[in-house]
Amino acid sequence: MNEPYLTGHYAPVVDEITATGLTVEGTLPPELTGRLLRNSHNPKPGITPAHWFKGSGMVHGIRLREGRAEWYRNRWVHTPALDGAPYMTEKGPDLTASTAGTHVIEHAGRLLALSEAALPFELTADLETVGAYDFDGKLTSAMTAHPKEDPVTGELHFFSSSPFPPFLIHHVASADGRVLESQEVPGASAALKHDFALTEHCVVFLEGSVTFDPAEHSGIPYGWSEDQVSRIGVMSRGAGAAREIRWFEIGQGYGMHFANAYEDSYGRIVVEGPSVGREGWRRSWNWWVGAPDRGAEPNSGSRGRRWTVDLAVGSVKEEQTDDLTVEFPTINEEFLGREHRYQYALSFPDDLGIGNHALVKYDRTTGGRQLRPFGTGQLPSEAVFVPAAGAGAGAGAGAGASDEDAGYLLTVVSDLNANASKLLVLDATDLTVPPVATIHLPRRVPAMIHGSWIPDTAA
Repeated sequence: MNEPYLTGHYAPVVDEITATGLTVEGTLPPELTGRLLRNSHNPKPGITPAHWFKGSGMVHGIRLREGRAEWYRNRWVHTPALDGAPYMTEKGPDLTASTAGTHVIEHAGRLLALSEAALPFELTADLETVGAYDFDGKLTSAMTAHPKEDPVTGELHFFSSSPFPPFLIHHVASADGRVLESQEVPGASAALKHDFALTEHCVVFLEGSVTFDPAEHSGIPYGWSEDQVSRIGVMSRGAGAAREIRWFEIGQGYGMHFANAYEDSYGRIVVEGPSVGREGWRRSWNWWVGAPDRGAEPNSGSRGRRWTVDLAVGSVKEEQTDDLTVEFPTINEEFLGREHRYQYALSFPDDLGIGNHALVKYDRTTGGRQLRPFGTGQLPSEAVFVPAAGAGAGAGAGAGASDEDAGYLLTVVSDLNANASKLLVLDATDLTVPPVATIHLPRRVPAMIHGSWIPDTAA
């Protein structure tokens, strides 16, 4: 097992455990009552997937309640793929044969483990697998691993993407989990669409320079193409609006994740997130498949970018916003779809592995950034923002942005030096001060991809 995604911080764990009464240093704020859930690719012992993203999903959970860390547990998502069922069959893809290893969210009281090529899988509060979930038969195609919940309406927006027609379908589910509308998006192509963005009035898609490639044999049939036109698609929200989508050509590149999008005071659509060029994509992909000539990290050269779409003029302005290699951008999600001031991300060492990982906080008003570096052998996870008690209800509820960062960042740190992991609760207003609390976990938790904070009020 010398593939990079099976070694070091990414080495899978071999079993499912439960531990109670976790040790806490510092004081856990009582408003942190809920569960931090994180998902990752964790193949069973003896299994070597051909691609990092083909590893079976495992969800790790940490239960906090009124100042205590009650438990840690990890569970594989028990899909047919975990037991070896193939995704492709004689009848086409089996949408239940999911890795379910990219993300985990809560919506309408259901916990869903997600992987973009398949149906979601529902989990219990204790992370046991219930089974594939298809929104009461309304979802007959795959579901993105990056749905967006509108903080005002509670609606869940998500999409289905395919390398074959229909290439893109946009769905909306109500706050109580009923699919309200599904519409094919015309003009879409076979380009890889991993994430998308939502504004108050629009849905935003990005088609980058990565598209369907049947010659790719890693099990993830996509590759960089000079012939694939990169573009941004903007469509209004609402039934039937997809047929009016407008596509705007942009420079070559690929954006895997968006931090946020919003409509500015001039009516322009502003979209932000890391983007990578051809060489960075190649070296990142080689890491993901264990090929030679790869970067030292899973992310090579992805840097912050901003696209400003002027709908009136029909143009797009592009600019790089920072020179750090970053990924996994997050915000206070009460500001999702509305203009935000603060943004967080994970910063990587350079392509040769020189330097340390860090968490970054960006202040979009001042243009400043704040770093919290981690020591050699330490890798923090994507930072999840949780508002503090008494903080404003967010932009969607009409509050100002003055208290947008009043809250905590939760990050799980893999420490190879101690062969251990810990959950840090950081003060989101100042990343340079000591942690508010540190929770020691019973094992080293592998580096994970995405996750969510699920307060007790949500489920």
